[in-house]
Amino acid sequence: MKRKLFCWACTLLSLMFAFTLVGCEKKTPDWEMTPDMYESTSFKAQKEDPNSPDGAAARIPPENTIPRGYTPFDCTETDNEKAGKTLKNPLERTKQVLERGQKIYSTYCLVCHGVKGTGEGSVVPPFPRPPSLISEKVRDWKDGNIFHVITCGQNLMPKYNVQVGVMDRWAIIHYIRGFKNEN
Repeated sequence: MKRKLFCWACTLLSLMFAFTLVGCEKKTPDWEMTPDMYESTSFKAQKEDPNSPDGAAARIPPENTIPRGYTPFDCTETDNEKAGKTLKNPLERTKQVLERGQKIYSTYCLVCHGVKGTGEGSVVPPFPRPPSLISEKVRDWKDGNIFHVITCGQNLMPKYNVQVGVMDRWAIIHYIRGFKNEN
């Protein structure tokens, strides 16, 4: 009898201890060894920094640094031939790529080049007509040439290197290549 009572008491104490542990919640953080490593003082770019050599809080990036997610494009505005020879479209012509190309084309290109790429966009009457994307001249261009024009601009067409991402430019090229099959 005493042994049975002792077992029940041990079981009850064990359950109470387990429920107490489950209900425990840590309210204080762990001890931080070097918080300055990840909680550094920040400065507004327009403010002064007394520790900077020139006193400015805005820092000039070191030479030859490239921001994350940025793909450098080493062709200048006059290197269209070089771009045609060296740049190849990294995207496969898939339904998803064509849909993405259509979406970006509709956002940035449609107003000048028109729905079918013939150069009859909604802003054409006050501005000179852009070249037709289904013309023999553009059809004979390599993908790198078209990529270069989208990136660096041409004649009245502005640069779209900031507005349109690299992969989206390649998707547009796949999309406009489909125009020649419709006419």
